[in-house]
Amino acid sequence: MKDSEYKPKQLLTKREKEVFELLVQDKTTKEIAQELFISQKTVRNHISNAMQKLGVKGRSQAVVELLRMGELKL
Repeated sequence: MKDSEYKPKQLLTKREKEVFELLVQDKTTKEIAQELFISQKTVRNHISNAMQKLGVKGRSQAVVELLRMGELKL
């Protein structure tokens, strides 16, 4: 495999990233659930899983860390 073909593994799943992209748009858990056609519990699970991966204790810390890492854009 050539260096140009190497892609680092994404930290978040596609769905976790979608949830956080909506979260930074100031959407509520309910609004995110409706937009993605999933339950509010599933939204909370995605947020919780991402926070665990990042080793942070809150949604805002997770957003800051994801922005710092370049995983999210404002």
